[in-house]
Amino acid sequence: MDTNAVLDIGLQGLWAAAKLSAPVLITALVVGFAISLLQSITQIQEITLSFVPKAAAVAVALLICGHWMISEMVSFTHEMFERIPGLLGGG
Repeated sequence: MDTNAVLDIGLQGLWAAAKLSAPVLITALVVGFAISLLQSITQIQEITLSFVPKAAAVAVALLICGHWMISEMVSFTHEMFERIPGLLGGG
């Protein structure tokens, strides 16, 4: 196994992690920003006001994107398993 193969696998792993975490992170970011804006306008500083909507939005994002996330991860795993013989020098 050469250095380029290791770097390629690492790059593909990081790219898959970024793609899979993006829907959840962007949802949490947008909802958190909206709640923070609402809190600063109304000057309500209740801690659960920022946590509960963010947790609910992340749960909805997981429900919506969950099937896509699982299929992407299965595809990535199959691709990595298919590369094993070439990495070991067997073909």
